[in-house]
Amino acid sequence: MYLADSRATPAPGTAGGGTSPVRRAAVVPGTVLALGTVSLITDISSEMVTAVLPLYLVAGLGLSPLGFGLLDGVYNGVSALVRFAGGRLSDRREGGHKTVAVIGYGLSALCKPLLLVAHGVPLIGAVLAADRTGKGLRTAPRDAMISLASEPAGRGRAFGVHRAMDTAGALLGPLLAFLVLRAAAEGYDAVFTVSGCVAALGVLVLLLFVPGRTDVAAPARQATAERAPLRALLQRPEVRRLTCCAVLLGLTTVSDSFLYLTLQRRLDLSESWFPLLPLGTAAAFLLLAVPFGAIADRFGRRRLFVCGHLALLTAYGLLVAPAGSSVALVCPVLVLHGSFYAATDGVLAAATADAVPEAVRGSGLAVVQTGQAAARFVCSIAFGAAWTAWGDRTALGAAAAGLAVSAVVSALLLRTPSPDTLPESAS
Repeated sequence: MYLADSRATPAPGTAGGGTSPVRRAAVVPGTVLALGTVSLITDISSEMVTAVLPLYLVAGLGLSPLGFGLLDGVYNGVSALVRFAGGRLSDRREGGHKTVAVIGYGLSALCKPLLLVAHGVPLIGAVLAADRTGKGLRTAPRDAMISLASEPAGRGRAFGVHRAMDTAGALLGPLLAFLVLRAAAEGYDAVFTVSGCVAALGVLVLLLFVPGRTDVAAPARQATAERAPLRALLQRPEVRRLTCCAVLLGLTTVSDSFLYLTLQRRLDLSESWFPLLPLGTAAAFLLLAVPFGAIADRFGRRRLFVCGHLALLTAYGLLVAPAGSSVALVCPVLVLHGSFYAATDGVLAAATADAVPEAVRGSGLAVVQTGQAAARFVCSIAFGAAWTAWGDRTALGAAAAGLAVSAVVSALLLRTPSPDTLPESAS
């Protein structure tokens, strides 16, 4: 198993180990902490770019909301196209999870400096597509490493710790972008340069401190992964349900960039203050990721996943309401947005890991994540078109109505455990 895996060495004195299952579930393995550090550093880099990109494209390059929706769709859609490939490749060989993750993180790191020379919309779209290819490749292998290094009863907490560290980077990234924009004469170019340097550091930490899988069962795991087609994964009822719900809810989940643009227009914020908006989301996510992960372990991961979308629905409602231009609504909207991520991001991965055999863990995670990412790709384009045709408030109202319906359907689909859910997990 992985280095510092809390499951690897049972201590004498108890059946199967020296600590109780509850205590072992509370231990966060070293692999999770190492991957959390990589994600923290990488998210500083990524969120520096994400924080300024909407304003750079819309205000700097003059893109319409529809044009930005297309680029934002590329930003998310390309990731959807390669996620299954990343998970599948990582399952096929010993050490494959780390190898594919390194390729993904490395490709994204190479793309940051390219934004310095990509000034036209087509070139920026190509760079963003390459960057999201890297993200798509690395996501499922990374989550597979987290799930395999963690006790089933504590997967929610493990993913919560990882997402909290990841979000710490998301909190620092916009702040760093804000400081660079205010200090540098060529603000956007300086942001892209610093972002590239930070991304390279993240890849270095991954290479040096995250161990590869070295267990003796790797040949059998590889053989199983080669034999298991996509159809076999989708024949598992729990995987089908989770994928269906991820797609339904993803189709009505407006991208972060559009949410922040809506807030910026409501409040008429200046360009230099715009990168601070993601800080509210990131702060709430950071504070709630670990507690929500523990709640998911105890009360049900699927239930919390649906409840998280209700928080997002409330945020939409506040923005659509007649008082949606009040400055007093900024904090509630951003806190609800962060709560949504804390209750859904790592929780969905933990719930999926419960339903997928270890031998094809990367592939199973990729199936659900691909469905979700593809749905958000469609939503981004559709919302951009709706904004252009009807205005931001009407478009957001339509998304809120769709999200309400999707949440009800998802709650019905996920209310009954399926036979293939692992008995020791709290799905």
